[in-house]
Amino acid sequence: MTERTTGLEALIVVDVQTAHVRGDRAVPGAARLLERTGWLMERARRSGALVVRVQNDGAAGADDEPYTPGWELHHPVEAGSGDPVVRKTRADGFDGTSLGGLLADAGVRSIAVCGVMSEMCVQATVRTALALGFRVVLPHDAHATHNIPAAPGISEEIPAASVSRVAAWALSGQAEVTVPAADLVFTAPAGPAQPGGAAGERTP
Repeated sequence: MTERTTGLEALIVVDVQTAHVRGDRAVPGAARLLERTGWLMERARRSGALVVRVQNDGAAGADDEPYTPGWELHHPVEAGSGDPVVRKTRADGFDGTSLGGLLADAGVRSIAVCGVMSEMCVQATVRTALALGFRVVLPHDAHATHNIPAAPGISEEIPAASVSRVAAWALSGQAEVTVPAADLVFTAPAGPAQPGGAAGERTP
């Protein structure tokens, strides 16, 4: 366990929607991904950390077109959990959404990110989180994607596990990308800094 795996104040669950984890179009290893993401959500909630679900609104005719079965979140939002759902139309979970504001309002500084797709929405969301100054952990066994098809004269088919590894490696200079989900330790955020005081202090 390293310093980066402790004190995580929020879990961002990216695009874990039915279209991506069930049926013929599911990512390889979907069962393991669902086990890990579900376990992380439960553990984060028990620790008082913020759990945010990011949900992609696909284009008309896409597998994740809004209000179609594939668009639905696989892990249902539990009544009373208070988990916010952030809908997006671009790869980056922060782009044009309330995600940044939700984290700032809660005083979150350290986050874990999981979900799909590793080289697309997950990576884009992590990049912006890093640019905004968040400490980010991307557990290696809690994000996934599809195989990249073979391209004549370029490469054979690239296995999904390799794609995920390369996508994470591109972030490794700033984010922690090699820890397993089991090593993540969550905590409740201290709250936003108050004028004239330190983070978490309450003004009268």
